[in-house]
Amino acid sequence: MPHNVRVSSAFPHSNASDPVRHLLVLPDRDAAGEAADEASERFGLDEEPQIVREALAGEDDAEDAQWLVVLEDPDGELDAAALRELAEEYDGWLEVG
Repeated sequence: MPHNVRVSSAFPHSNASDPVRHLLVLPDRDAAGEAADEASERFGLDEEPQIVREALAGEDDAEDAQWLVVLEDPDGELDAAALRELAEEYDGWLEVG
């Protein structure tokens, strides 16, 4: 998956049969990379997390972008509180997609 796509383009829709998708929203690429590595280690992920750049609505400047670490959770086993804590360690937050 390309790194510079809008989230809505990368993940067009969801329904009840889709797996849970956790998004760590982070302020920069370095934080996203470090958080992705840490998530893999902490949670023993089967799939490597994806890192996606999300430009803020109406902004074209690279400075006005957030970085997402996308964690697939097909069985809903990841602990949301632990993921939230990880995101906060890197000055970010958790969203569930």
